[in-house]
Amino acid sequence: MVEVYRIETIASAEAGGGVIRRIMVRTDSLDKAKERALKVFSLACRPQSRDGDVEAVRVLNGAGYEVFSISTRD
Repeated sequence: MVEVYRIETIASAEAGGGVIRRIMVRTDSLDKAKERALKVFSLACRPQSRDGDVEAVRVLNGAGYEVFSISTRD
């Protein structure tokens, strides 16, 4: 069954916190959404990234519950 997942890039506390960017992903499994979130995280943490200070990336399911997250502290 296809579900829509929301991938959010979260700013660090020093940068004011909050959501920097949201990406909507339609997929049939949570694993594919996690894979996309990890890719977003690795791209956002590059020195030449335009997103600035990224602290975390999280995945929310269609109901708005967090089902996966990764942080720079991990």
